Amino acid sequence: MVNWLSIVYLLISIPFGLVATWVLDSVGLRCAVILSAWLNMTGSIIRMLSVLKFLSLGSQSYWYLFIGQCLCALAQPLIIFSPTKLAALWFPDHQRATANMIASMSNPLGILIANVLSPALVPEGKHIPLMLGVYAIPAVTACALATVGIHEKVPPTPPSASATNSTSQPFLTGLKMLLRNKPYIMLAVCFGGGIGMFTCFSALLEQILCEKGYSNEFAGLNGALFTVCGLLGAFLLGLYVDRTRKFIESTKICFCLSALASIVFAVTSRFRHQAVMLAITSSLFGFFGFAIYPIAMELAVECSYPVGEGTSTGLIFVASQIEGVILMILLQALTVRVSEDPSSTCALDQDGALDWTTPVLVLAGLCSAMACFYVIFFHTDYKRLHAETNSGDLVKAEDTATADVPEA
Repeated sequence: MVNWLSIVYLLISIPFGLVATWVLDSVGLRCAVILSAWLNMTGSIIRMLSVLKFLSLGSQSYWYLFIGQCLCALAQPLIIFSPTKLAALWFPDHQRATANMIASMSNPLGILIANVLSPALVPEGKHIPLMLGVYAIPAVTACALATVGIHEKVPPTPPSASATNSTSQPFLTGLKMLLRNKPYIMLAVCFGGGIGMFTCFSALLEQILCEKGYSNEFAGLNGALFTVCGLLGAFLLGLYVDRTRKFIESTKICFCLSALASIVFAVTSRFRHQAVMLAITSSLFGFFGFAIYPIAMELAVECSYPVGEGTSTGLIFVASQIEGVILMILLQALTVRVSEDPSSTCALDQDGALDWTTPVLVLAGLCSAMACFYVIFFHTDYKRLHAETNSGDLVKAEDTATADVPEA
């Protein structure tokens, strides 16, 4: 039953992701952010109340906890799909990639902080109410700030030509355009698969390493390095792309390097006493892999313009969730039961430990195949940048013509 508390995020995000894209592109960024904040706050408070003993909920406490988790899961797509919309409407073209990076990376940063704080807040099961109470504080704060502080869905002065002449297609029309856009489909499959692989890597890292005798603490360290180095990589690449506009070249290079890191990790993780090498490869995998995320989201908008930013990025996230579910099922099906190993640190069940050799090699192979497919076949024009350039040239021409007209 406890596993459903994490699975519910995956299950809800797939169907509700389509609703979230419609809310962002049809209702607006302000309403999407405020709705997300209220859903997250309400869910967090219900989760906290569900475990308080003085309420005496008894056997119903789990269902209150589950309802709170579902509300928080509903909030996730609304906020995860927002960065590209925020960057497009509120930032000029030379700052969009950086703005997208900062907004996108706040989610994994929050997960990292929670992973660090949770063991300290819950040394024993009786401290779970304290943890849920602490986590409700930022949810309430964010809700108050969003409700009181966000007054407009667009800035009073548009920061770019595309924001000035906002021509996003209607939701259903945009969906049809995306499904007919071959570069976008390639990006969705490859990048969605990449997100799915990163999800599987994070979720299965402890199980992969424990079989060869690596401790849970070491697996946690690798996960932290994976995220921290990823944040650094995303920050640096965001600054670079804002200055050079080399979206395609940057994503292709980083995809290849992350595939190479996944191969090294797959091989190294099958040997004992390789702690330093594993830490390095996990760091590199995160550094190059996370760096792709905000840039690929901006690239999705560039190759699908004038489709709304919420729709173009939201569909990629939905695709990543579907591919992640398939990949998770596949990798677990490829594991092999082995006899108990004295050096293993895994929590063994009655059937013995699991051998993850085949799954990690398959994961590295799929990552490499997607990288090769993306590098060879993905090509697109920067439609939004071209539209902004043409709009700017038209404005200059009109100003010149006006200046040349003699005064009466």
